[in-house]
Order: sequence, then C-alpha cells, then structure tokens
Amino acid sequence: MTDIVSSIPAKTAVDFWFDPSCPWAWMTSRWVDEVAVHRDLEVAFHIMSLAVLNENNDVSDEYRAGFARMLRYTRLVTAAKMLHGQQIVKPLYDALGTRIHLERNKDGDAVIKGAIEEVGLPEEFAAYADSDEYDEEMRTSHFDGIGRVGEDVGTPVISVNGTAFFGPVISPAPTGEIALTLWDGVVAAASYDGFFELKRSRTRKPVFA
Repeated sequence: MTDIVSSIPAKTAVDFWFDPSCPWAWMTSRWVDEVAVHRDLEVAFHIMSLAVLNENNDVSDEYRAGFARMLRYTRLVTAAKMLHGQQIVKPLYDALGTRIHLERNKDGDAVIKGAIEEVGLPEEFAAYADSDEYDEEMRTSHFDGIGRVGEDVGTPVISVNGTAFFGPVISPAPTGEIALTLWDGVVAAASYDGFFELKRSRTRKPVFA
C-alpha cells in the first residue's frame, strides 16, 4: 500500500489570506509558522478584509461598528506591501497580531504606532491606515482569496499547492508532532480535487497561550 504522507511533495506552495483583526487567522498563522520550521514551505501572506466580506451582509450593529478599526489594519498592510514589497507583509502582520491578540491592545493608534516602529517603517507611515489610496489593491487581494473558496466563509483562507480552503480553524495552535500531523493531513486533502468540506461546530474560543 502506498504511504500517503510519504507521497506529499517535499516543497509545498502555500498562500495565506488573513485579516489582522481575526483571532482565528492569527491562530492558524502561528500553526503555519510552527510547521515551516520542519517542512519545506514557500509561504506568501496576503491581505483580506472581514469588513469588505461583510459590508453587504446582515451583521450585528456591534460587529459593523468594528469595520472602521478592521479597515485601518488592512489598509496599513496593503500600503506596506505596495510601497515596500511582499517581504514586509508577514513581519507587519506579526507585529500587529502580537499587539491585537496577545497583548489585547484595543487602542488602534497604539497598535499601529508600535507595529510600524517594530518593522522599521517611519512614524508618518501610520497615515496609510486612514487612507483609501490602496483600497483597490486591498480589495483585489481580498477577492483573489475569497474567490477561491466562496463567499460563505471567513478568514483564514489557505491555498496549498493551488487548492484553497477556508481554515483550518484551530484553537489552540498545535505545536510539535501534532502540528505536523495536522499539516500533512491538510496537504493530503488538498491533493484530491474533489475534496470540499469537513466541519464541526466550534466548542472553544481562541486560546492564545
């Protein structure tokens, strides 16, 4: 019998769409970081926007009130990519996510100021968080990701060797051998063009520790 795991290609192309505000995308990105230490991955991170995804949907007033804050982060990352290249996207995501999710800082100005300082961008770069200059590029990136999986999903979206999924949605982010076991299972699922959905209801909130 052919060993499924051993047939997985050594080099795996991964595209990862995220909204910096989403705790589930953050959790999944930490798992991908863990896997990348042990697997030969080519990972490219791309912005998507929960505000854009839900702009015409019936959502609660409380959730809609957060759109402005969400857009500030997605606009900032998009501007950074357009002006400084793909290589800054992941460091800026890490810097934003650490403050948003681990430090639970709800002060958007402070989050942005600290993040751009950490990645070496000038203080005045923060103005892009409140500019629509690169909204077209932000939306293009968003719809590139969401167009691969359909409108009835959220973040994250991951493409593995060209096959895209919503998720996986995980909590907490696995480490060690179980992280690799889960990854190899995702890669194996992505190898079959007819695989579409595997789901159960979430029974826990994001666990960051």
